[in-house]
Amino acid sequence: MTQLTGSTVLVVGASGVLGSLVACDLMVAGAHVIGTASSAQTLLAVDPALHDRLVCDLRDPHSIDELVRDVTDLTPTLTGVIVASGVVAFGPARETPRRVLEQLMTINATGPIQLVNALAPLLSQSPDAFVLTLSGKITEAPTAGLAAYGASKMALYAYASAASRELRREGIRWLDARPGHTDTGLANRAIFGKAPAFGAGLDPHGVAAKLVQAIAADVKDLPSAAFDES
Repeated sequence: MTQLTGSTVLVVGASGVLGSLVACDLMVAGAHVIGTASSAQTLLAVDPALHDRLVCDLRDPHSIDELVRDVTDLTPTLTGVIVASGVVAFGPARETPRRVLEQLMTINATGPIQLVNALAPLLSQSPDAFVLTLSGKITEAPTAGLAAYGASKMALYAYASAASRELRREGIRWLDARPGHTDTGLANRAIFGKAPAFGAGLDPHGVAAKLVQAIAADVKDLPSAAFDES
């Protein structure tokens, strides 16, 4: 079991619906939570009750490096990193602009990967170290109209699947979660295209609770089926 009481956890994307719920559940469990948002403006949406709030723009390598320095200054050990940030786009694959594809790949895949790599030395100092990413159900069922978004999430999933075997040797558990469409409003904030009619999504409160429970229980993988009752 991972001891969350007294742990220090970084929640990337704590200004979002799911990230804020996860951060709150972690604090209830006794964790010291550091939350991030992508800009000084969106940082205002991060719960002021969090222990620390920092800016991290996953599109900017310098911003990622600055976050790593700030976190290192704040704590000698880091128990966990949760990547709850992300963007979505819709539309036919051939009509997706290059800038949109690049933004999807940077925010959903290469940015989080760079951040985890940079924080791995700090994580390795904790006996209960973990990384949690949310690649989503799209990686299990690639969907027409979501090709670019699915590719960015598949890239994250593929990296996590392979890197988790390497980081395990350093005592770091990488847990990837793949919930289906969750009712966070993200689909209505697409950076390109218009969302299809998804129907009712998963309750974000239930998804957040399941994520924190999985962290505490040392779960190594959360496929979409694990969220059927969320």
